[in-house]
Amino acid sequence: MTFSASAESVHVRAPGKINVYLGVGGRHEDGYHALATVFQAVSLYEDVIARHADDFSITVSGVDDPDSVPVDDRNLAMRAAKMLAAAADYGGGVALEVRKSVPVAGGMGGGSADAAAALVACDALWGTGFSTARLHELAARLGADVPFALHGGTAVGTGRGDQLNPALARGRFDWVLVPSDRGLSTPMVYERLDALRDDEGALADDPPLSLDVPIPVLQALRSGDPVLLSESIYNDLQEAALHERPELEMTILRGIHAGALQGVVSGSGPTVALLCADPGAARAVQETLRGQGVESLHVHGPVPGARILS
Repeated sequence: MTFSASAESVHVRAPGKINVYLGVGGRHEDGYHALATVFQAVSLYEDVIARHADDFSITVSGVDDPDSVPVDDRNLAMRAAKMLAAAADYGGGVALEVRKSVPVAGGMGGGSADAAAALVACDALWGTGFSTARLHELAARLGADVPFALHGGTAVGTGRGDQLNPALARGRFDWVLVPSDRGLSTPMVYERLDALRDDEGALADDPPLSLDVPIPVLQALRSGDPVLLSESIYNDLQEAALHERPELEMTILRGIHAGALQGVVSGSGPTVALLCADPGAARAVQETLRGQGVESLHVHGPVPGARILS
């Protein structure tokens, strides 16, 4: 492959996400669960800056605990860069600078956003010229949330969540996010869900190996009506997350009492996403929660996926 790199550095921004709906089916032989989900990219971003280097390295800022984000091959952004280099037969390296704003291990796909941003940044930095479809293929090998972080907007995810189809979402949806100072392990939450289902007894039906997003969820998104959407948001992982962190249920109830239309644990948690009627209602919910000693973030969606800023 011929490389046509020109810039000394490339700065890419990618959004975090909320699972407006998340249905979890049975576990396939490869260890992954069947999923049917609706992703919505929201205005809370990860920034990745890629610079030319002889080897691969990564630095991370924006986290309270530096040990919470690995800076070796466990980091999805590092893996993304090395995967792209291998696919392009590129002989050099890259120095990645990751500036985090999405809560770490918060169920909002921050690590996946880093990986998507790294793919786009390295592709531009090295001049590999991979198509969107090729980048999507590489992203899917890194995890179910990475392809969505590439594209953004609102999308239906099936299979492992990586088979994406755009979903029409009119207007703007306002969310108040309540992060936690302690993350939750996604594999642990899935294991807890399996255990809870096993405890339901032998009479319970096995979870299906193929799922679809319910029509009312898609109709609510198309309508652009947050009240209608509030009646449809759902997360199969929520029970498992609440089992590990019971205090999250109180956070949801506080948000609703403060004026949110509905609340849900985002993905595998522990971030709680509170859907609000409009920007003013979201600010009012924030103010009420702040008076109770609960800090939160006001975001909106949908927003675009990974994009080059400079």
